[in-house]
Amino acid sequence: MGFPANGASATEKPYKFLIYGRTGWIGGLLGRLCEAQGIDFTYGSGRLEDRASLEADLAAIKPTHVFNAAGVTGRPNVDWCESHKVETIRTNVVGTLTLADVCREKGLVLINYATGCIFEYDSGHPLGSGVGFKEEDTPNFVGSFYSKTKAMVEELLKNYENVCTLRVRMPISSDLSNPRNFITKITRYEKVVNIPNSMTILDELLPISIEMGKRNLTGIWNFTNPGAVSHNEILEMYREYIDTNFTWKNFNLEEQAKVIIAPRSNNELDASKLKAEFPELLSIKESLIKYVFKPNQKTAGA
Repeated sequence: MGFPANGASATEKPYKFLIYGRTGWIGGLLGRLCEAQGIDFTYGSGRLEDRASLEADLAAIKPTHVFNAAGVTGRPNVDWCESHKVETIRTNVVGTLTLADVCREKGLVLINYATGCIFEYDSGHPLGSGVGFKEEDTPNFVGSFYSKTKAMVEELLKNYENVCTLRVRMPISSDLSNPRNFITKITRYEKVVNIPNSMTILDELLPISIEMGKRNLTGIWNFTNPGAVSHNEILEMYREYIDTNFTWKNFNLEEQAKVIIAPRSNNELDASKLKAEFPELLSIKESLIKYVFKPNQKTAGA
């Protein structure tokens, strides 16, 4: 197929990134990162499920790498997917596979921002044990239709040697005003569960994903900071750094189940593969403090 070997320079030409998901959170952040790094990039205008429109994008833009941050998570949350199953399949399955296939035909690496919400704690990976799910583990969470479609497409994409699948979980950024930010979400909830989870600090990990593209890395990657952190631990940091008067109430999974349509995934992913490639990667708690809480810290008298 002529894909560049992992770690090899893709091309003598300068990088040119084609990004899908302009209106999404990750897609928008990617564009800003490219601007800051002086990387030439263009947002795709084609619809993922419309093959001809993707082929037209590739022909017009001639990218060196393609990044897919488009997808349906549902508004305001994944419960939307339960009542919009065909729309969810169209984008998350048909669209993603079409883009992967078009990129493969052109010999292009596709960096695909996927999800790690396809696992749940089980007897082999008990809550609090520190034993995380690895890249090669088979997804075991099918509680929500969103997660079900994501697990299906991950399994199919394994056959595409040009695809780099990044399993993102509960994304967090330093922008605490963003309603998609996991921290912002849980500070606004009336009640929160308290379960340790793997999470993705975008401020640290999105630049790493750009580097992964440059290195032509492919295959599945647990794209989270090492370790797990619970809702209460995050809210305690929020209280310490951001709002000393902040209070919250907890409830259990049985109580939560009464106010959501689809169950939610709770898990810890093993990030040792990513850590081996990027030894500077911080643990989740270190990353939260460095990239999120310290920059937003309210100074005395402010």
